Amino acid sequence: MIIKILFLISSLSFASFGNFLDKPNIIFILLDDLGKEWISCYGGENIETPHIDKLAFSGIKFSNVYSMPQCTPSRVCFLTGQYPFRNGWVNHWDVPRWGLGYFDWKINPSIARVMKSAGYKTAIAGKWQINDFRIHPDALIKHGFDDFCMWTGGETDLTSNEHSLKSDQRYWDPYIHTSEGSKTYKRQFGPDIYNSFILDFISNHKDQPFFIYYPMTLPHGPLVHTPLDMNASTKLEKHKAMVEYIDFLTGKLVNHLDENLLSERTIIIFTSDNGTAGNISNIRNSRLIKGGKMKTTENGVNTPFIISWPGHIPSNSNCDALIDFSDMLPTFAQLAGTSLEKEYEYDGVSFVEVLKNPLSPSPRKWILSMGSHPGVGTLNGIENTHRYRDRVVRDKYSKVFINSIGEIEKLVDLSKDLNEKNNLLESKKYINEVEKFRQIVETFPKIDNDPIYTIIDDYPIYREGNIPSKTHKK
Repeated sequence: MIIKILFLISSLSFASFGNFLDKPNIIFILLDDLGKEWISCYGGENIETPHIDKLAFSGIKFSNVYSMPQCTPSRVCFLTGQYPFRNGWVNHWDVPRWGLGYFDWKINPSIARVMKSAGYKTAIAGKWQINDFRIHPDALIKHGFDDFCMWTGGETDLTSNEHSLKSDQRYWDPYIHTSEGSKTYKRQFGPDIYNSFILDFISNHKDQPFFIYYPMTLPHGPLVHTPLDMNASTKLEKHKAMVEYIDFLTGKLVNHLDENLLSERTIIIFTSDNGTAGNISNIRNSRLIKGGKMKTTENGVNTPFIISWPGHIPSNSNCDALIDFSDMLPTFAQLAGTSLEKEYEYDGVSFVEVLKNPLSPSPRKWILSMGSHPGVGTLNGIENTHRYRDRVVRDKYSKVFINSIGEIEKLVDLSKDLNEKNNLLESKKYINEVEKFRQIVETFPKIDNDPIYTIIDDYPIYREGNIPSKTHKK
């Protein structure tokens, strides 16, 4: 689907939200590798997340929101409002660790720039990993953020293994990049530093609208003990401690907004970039759920998604509207009363109407997820592993799996088959469903874009880089 988004924003479209002369603050919390099975309000067992549960009770809990299957494709989709096949970041790529290329602010859309154009103060804290701050220390400023506090992402240094090791630390003794440069914060816990930065930013800008992108490093490995559970030692104990610390930090953020009388002026979106790591399982609603990171099954891409905006949207609500990560940019732009950058093409659809009424019809007929596993370093830069990456598309009840030559190879009925085991592709009962999805698939480009950036001579290469362009593609 190619959607060109035209914004004709009128005050009438926000009538049910009250006075929009004051633009709402927006905080987007993005967890790193956590599925619904580890959040108690989503039916997760063996875990307590009271602050997240309270956040859900104060707003809307969504059931059909798609991320991409892994870190890089999810994050770039969120930042650009474009699917991976359009923005080019189909595969995962750790820029500071592997080098070769970068996320180019000059030729890609930016959610932060859009919010800044609407008069918002903008900030980010946590994980980025798609620019190398040694080469571009002001990359986040150029992407549109006024201030930042970031784990550097693990910086490979071929001359100093010591630097490679210290910059890999995101938790204890973290190596963090701010406007003052990069350094190790001895005897401190990284998630506390990112959280404190955000609370300070809120305090300093509470009299003007702000947009905060909060990509937590938790609970991605390496699994560690936390300040609230210093005795966690096993894999499962550490993972649970890290999830509980997410809950603790979420509570601190919400309490800070309350203390500064900002809760009714602030929209909080709480979600994750993909499912839990595959070696971690939990019980959800009496079903054993294995972590689905890097998979296109529901445990990998149907992410927890909660929105809270006290006094403006219904509380204690559930919503089954179809939403995916490409929708954040147009939605935030509409809430801010601004337009998207006109020189780009977008895939997202605003879901503002759903916030007014969670039972209203979904603004989308279908959602998509695709991408994962590392890309390939070539003589022409970072390229994806496939010409056309396999993907999934679903509507409210049916879902198709599309292979790497653009053919539908499986259809499942999610209303009857939570495990996605029964292939109904040849069933006469679903012939119309198959044809509907085939028409959707026909709208996709036949070849996915590779990452789009300006080549810089002598840009460091730490992984491959000598393969002839396109020759590896499947």
